[in-house]
Amino acid sequence: MSLTLGSLTVPTPVVLAPMAGITNAAYRRLCAEQGAGLYVCEMITSRGLVEGDETTRRMLVFDEAEQVRSVQLYGTDPVYVGKAAEILCAEYGVAHIDLNFGCPVPKVTRKGGGGALPWKRGLLGAILEHAVAAAAPYDVPVTMKTRKGLDDDHLTFLDAGRIAEEAGCAAIALHGRTVAQAYSGEADWDAIGELVDHVDIPVLGNGDIWEAADALRMVEHTGVAGVVVGRGCLGRPWLFRDLADAFAGRETRTLPTLGEVVVMMRRHAELLVEHMGEERGCKEFRKHVSWYLKGFSAGGRLRHSLALVDSLAALDALLAELDPTEPFPVAELGSPRGRQGSPRARVALPEGWLDDTDGLDSCVREESVEITGG
Repeated sequence: MSLTLGSLTVPTPVVLAPMAGITNAAYRRLCAEQGAGLYVCEMITSRGLVEGDETTRRMLVFDEAEQVRSVQLYGTDPVYVGKAAEILCAEYGVAHIDLNFGCPVPKVTRKGGGGALPWKRGLLGAILEHAVAAAAPYDVPVTMKTRKGLDDDHLTFLDAGRIAEEAGCAAIALHGRTVAQAYSGEADWDAIGELVDHVDIPVLGNGDIWEAADALRMVEHTGVAGVVVGRGCLGRPWLFRDLADAFAGRETRTLPTLGEVVVMMRRHAELLVEHMGEERGCKEFRKHVSWYLKGFSAGGRLRHSLALVDSLAALDALLAELDPTEPFPVAELGSPRGRQGSPRARVALPEGWLDDTDGLDSCVREESVEITGG
C-alpha cells in the first residue's frame, strides 16, 4: 500500500507529523532509516521565510540523505503564504508542502491562526489557492492539516475538506480532535471516516496511533489513504519500521532491549551533533531522554545526569551504566506519549471571530511561534 500525493508517491502511507523542536533534520533521518514514509520538517512561518528571518531559514536544513523534502507552512495571509510556497519550491527544492490549520496553542488561535483559521472559510480558500498556484509550476503537491473544528458546537472539517478539494489540494489530513480538546481525550476516528466519504481527494488520519496495529485499524475503520504519526514516535523511531512492515503485510512489533534502545539513542545524538555541533546537539538531545527511557528502570540520578549531558563522551559514559539486557516494558505499549493535558473551557479567539465565516479581512500578523503540527 502506497500513498499518492499529486506527483509524489510515498512507498509507505505514513507521514511523520511536524513537531517543533523535534522533527529537525537529524530526527527525520533517524526515522527514515527505520521505514519508508514521508518525513515533514519542523513548521515554519510564511512571513518569516518571505522576510528572510534567519531563525526561519536555519530551520530549513535537510540531511544529505533526505531525498524527498517536505515542509509544513504556517500562515494567515494568502499573499505571504503564496510567496513562501514559491520560495520553498524554487530555492529549497521541496517536493511537498503542507499547510498548518490544526495548531491548538492559545497564542496561535488567539490571533486567528492554526486551528482557528478554518472557521473563516473565505480566508482558508484564499490561502490554499495562493499556495497551490505558487507550487503548481514546480509540480509540487500542496496538502493541508486541520482539526474537527473549534469545539463540538463549531465544527469545520467537512467544509475544510470541500474547500481544500476545490482549491486543488492533493490531500487533507484530519486530526480527530477539536481545538478545545487540544491533545486530551480520544481522537474521533468516526469524524475522519466521515471526511473520507465527503471528499474525493485522499484523506490522511491523525490521532491515537501509538502502535502499528493502530494504523491498520484506522485504515480499516475510516478508509483513509494514509496516517499521520506524531507523539507516538517520541522516543520510539523504530515505530516507523513496524508501520512499514504492517502496511507491507508483515506482522512485526519491535520490542527492543534497553541495549538496543541505547544504540538508537546514541545514533540520534550522533546525528544531532553532526548537524548542530556537539554542544548544541547534546542540548537538543536532552529532551528525548525521558521518552526513550519511559518504562525502563533507569534510576533517577542517571536520568537526571542524562538530561544534562553536554558531550558525546559524557553520553557514552552514562549510557554504559544502563543494563543492556533489560527487556522492553511491554506495559507501555499502546499508551499515550508526549503531551496530553486537559480540554479547554473555551478556545482563545480574536474578538468577534465567530461573527462571520468569510474572514478575507481577517489576516493577522504572523509571529515566529513554536507550535506543533496540530
